[in-house]
Amino acid sequence: MINVLLAEDQVMVRQGLKAMVETDEEIRVMGEADNGKEAVRLCEKHFFDVAILDIRMPEMDGLKAAKIIRTRFPHIKILMLTTFDDNELVVEALKLGASGYMLKNGDTQSLIRSIKSAMSGGLSLEDKVAAKVMPILLQSQEEETVDPSLTPRERAILTCIGEGLNNKEVAERLGLSVGTVKNQTSHIFDKLELRDRTQLAIYAIKHRLV
Repeated sequence: MINVLLAEDQVMVRQGLKAMVETDEEIRVMGEADNGKEAVRLCEKHFFDVAILDIRMPEMDGLKAAKIIRTRFPHIKILMLTTFDDNELVVEALKLGASGYMLKNGDTQSLIRSIKSAMSGGLSLEDKVAAKVMPILLQSQEEETVDPSLTPRERAILTCIGEGLNNKEVAERLGLSVGTVKNQTSHIFDKLELRDRTQLAIYAIKHRLV
């Protein structure tokens, strides 16, 4: 069972999202919050696998809440709720380690796929928003070339991660075992001095591996 925290200040939107999520018998909403501070407090009291946070909330916005949750509760996967007007904020959320973002008016299956993808280590990028966000990520490229210490296999895995694939999907595409993918991914983390798969995905995008 995947335990979800849902933080959204608009009651009707929150209720609608809860109803959508719970159409899947493997997912249940175990906590609800109408602001970032309450979301953090709930994380202190209960065990959640995934936190779905609206980017714009009163008292404490989703970005600040995501940063605190990622620091204090690193096992919790973060998914951000957004609108078409939040592109810069979405980029910031990804840099903080969010596992993806979803449009508030997205369909039920997209929402469920995003939650399950986050749980399995994938990165969820809504196609319609990704088209607008990717150019922003590419504007501030930090390096001219990919780290030369990466092996061809590690580069291939990094490309898959940049496409949002989880370990099982990477293994299937490259003809490797899941264990090998996990081991190689650990090496990539060490070489690039990054801490989570979202950062790896951003690195892959910035360095034109995707």
